[in-house]
Amino acid sequence: MCGIWALFGSDECLSVQCLSAMKIAHRGPDAFRFENVNGFTNCCFGFHRLAVVDQLYGMQPIRVKKFPYLWLCYNGEIYNFKQLQKQFGFDYQTLVDGEVILHLYNRGGIEQTACMLDGVFAFILLDTANRKVFLARDTYGVRPLFKVLTDDGFLGVCSEAKGLINLKHSTSLCSKVEPFLPGHYEVLDLKPSGKVASVELVKFHSCKDEPLHVACDTVETLPSAGFDLETVKSNIRILFENAVRKRLMAHRRIGCLLSGGLDSSLVAAVLLKLMKEININYPLQTFAIGMENSPDLLAARKVAAHIGSEHHEVILNTEEGIQAIEEVIFSLETYDITTIRASIGMYLVSKYIRKKTDSVVIFSGEGSDELTQGYIYFHKAPSPEEAAEESERLLKELYLFDVLRADRTTAAHGLELRVPFLDHRFTSYYLSLPAELRIPKNGIEKYLLRLSFEDSNLLPKEILWRPKEAFSDGIASVKKSWFSILQDYIDQQVDDLSLEKAVEKYPFNPPKTKESYYYRQIFEKHYSGRSSWLPHYWMPRWVKATDPSARTLKHYKSATQE
Repeated sequence: MCGIWALFGSDECLSVQCLSAMKIAHRGPDAFRFENVNGFTNCCFGFHRLAVVDQLYGMQPIRVKKFPYLWLCYNGEIYNFKQLQKQFGFDYQTLVDGEVILHLYNRGGIEQTACMLDGVFAFILLDTANRKVFLARDTYGVRPLFKVLTDDGFLGVCSEAKGLINLKHSTSLCSKVEPFLPGHYEVLDLKPSGKVASVELVKFHSCKDEPLHVACDTVETLPSAGFDLETVKSNIRILFENAVRKRLMAHRRIGCLLSGGLDSSLVAAVLLKLMKEININYPLQTFAIGMENSPDLLAARKVAAHIGSEHHEVILNTEEGIQAIEEVIFSLETYDITTIRASIGMYLVSKYIRKKTDSVVIFSGEGSDELTQGYIYFHKAPSPEEAAEESERLLKELYLFDVLRADRTTAAHGLELRVPFLDHRFTSYYLSLPAELRIPKNGIEKYLLRLSFEDSNLLPKEILWRPKEAFSDGIASVKKSWFSILQDYIDQQVDDLSLEKAVEKYPFNPPKTKESYYYRQIFEKHYSGRSSWLPHYWMPRWVKATDPSARTLKHYKSATQE
């Protein structure tokens, strides 16, 4: 996990512009480099490094003797770089996984490069010989990327929007900063002036399609095909375990977030099992956050005892959570209600991990709810087909919501996130299953995923079948949820008249509650006029919901009330 930043065709002094690159210093606390491009005095790269793989030769932009005309700045992990080396006979000059991008590009161009990468990534690749700039981002946008391109060809690219919004340019303060779309690459021509012109934006992978890099996976072919239940359950276990295994690639200590819900518990259990198998000689640290005796803390404690992890509990007090709201919104770059609620706990537990432990590579359960239909409103889906469509929509929008939350809250404290549920191979297999297999059954969401691990003894039965608990609610007590605690505080901060005039003040995505008004005010303070970064609020479907919290839905029932 690093911070990448680049400018092409800047009219302003680069030493002034590079101050913007320092806005993302939290993403790479180990080292920083700022480098001009030979022959293009108004083009440069900035890089903040978190050293996780190849601590000696991992600085960027990556340049190798074999390709002196290629410059690469990337953020991510490429899990199949060794398999690709073996298949194509690449001669690596460093131990950096991202070096494979240079070799793939030289061998087959940008399309093959993007399609063959098994991992999470956002990159800027400059080819000075052919005067091209390429941008690309992984299928689900697990690694962030933003860009700004002016009419006269000035291009700015950064891991986070905050590194672009204050750039200066002759024609104006920079025009529209926008997220780069996941699963796409863009080709731009580089002019002698250093300015660029966009040639094409191409979607290289859709979440339903089996990725091309399957041929270079550690599990090349599944032992059996077909959709009978036993085969499906076995394949889910094989591919999920494979997803966790390939993410063990690290030279820094591995830890795991553990809420005590199904997703993070499965990740932690499989992770610990595999760490033992490959003889990693330190205990797995697991981390939970919540108020005293909150459902998440109690469930996480039970899981940690079952799997044998070194467990850490962070006790959240209301005042600390409320005080963190502004810095959380600044980190997130969004005003979405449920994203902010859920981020406060994740931000504070990440802060604890950075300060009190030496774990840096952090596994988490993001993506499972979207993939396996874990949200409670899926019980109300009119048909299996509509549920399947909704699942795909949620996956496509992850970069605006849960993946954004998970990246920014961990990156704010210099941690690197690993999300095995969003493995390309695992997700494409799960989405290929018949729609009827994937829906909630017997009143239980994620039924197929739970069933697949029922006989594995990885988790206690009561955890494996624990009902869905929204993270922002699970960290609070059963009696009073986190969102109602927030609302009680915010009610005192926003008056009725301000809310009545919200539509006039914020015509795009107008706030409808005092809570959303409060978040919007803070967002506009830091990112004035950038409300289009959030196309719409996250809300459940098929139900008459006025609040995104699961606890407001009729189907919700706390495990403690059973």
